[in-house]
Amino acid sequence: PPPEVVSNTGMVGYPESLTDPSYAGQILVITFPLVGNYGVAADEKDELGLLRYFESDRIHLKAVVISDYSFVSSHYTAERTLGEWLKEQRIPG
Repeated sequence: PPPEVVSNTGMVGYPESLTDPSYAGQILVITFPLVGNYGVAADEKDELGLLRYFESDRIHLKAVVISDYSFVSSHYTAERTLGEWLKEQRIPG
């Protein structure tokens, strides 16, 4: 069967949404008009050994759809752009 298309209306938190296992195998449409502007943080772990900025260790989506993608990230925690991360994880976006 084809993947289910779901949406997320959050204004922030796209790294958490993309790594949320509940979206496994789905195509996520992010409805907020600007996505990617704060980039993606490093795979840093907290004092309990859990990833600090993500819900899991990888992206679980089949694909992500964004209306207005920001090619430049501007946040002090950004280690890479959203596009770089998606390419690294082999996720179409």
